[in-house]
Amino acid sequence: MAENVQPSVVETTENFYHVRFRDPEEFDEIRTPEWATAPAESVVAGSEVRTGHRRAGDDWSIQSVLVPVDEVDGEREAVDRATAIAEKIAE
Repeated sequence: MAENVQPSVVETTENFYHVRFRDPEEFDEIRTPEWATAPAESVVAGSEVRTGHRRAGDDWSIQSVLVPVDEVDGEREAVDRATAIAEKIAE
């Protein structure tokens, strides 16, 4: 998962900013892995990482990062924090 990709879409729900790094249509399966909880929450409490399994191959990549709306000050900060989470996981 050492890819460096920039967010492409941000969707806001009642509880989260969904910061999308890749289109969900690229994947045949999307999960919220437990192992990603610690690195995500080390950047923003309550954040979640969704990873996707690519249709062709064995690769799993970050599809999106969910950042709680009550933990950041707006969409711009949510994008910055989601990017920091993705970079932390890529380390």
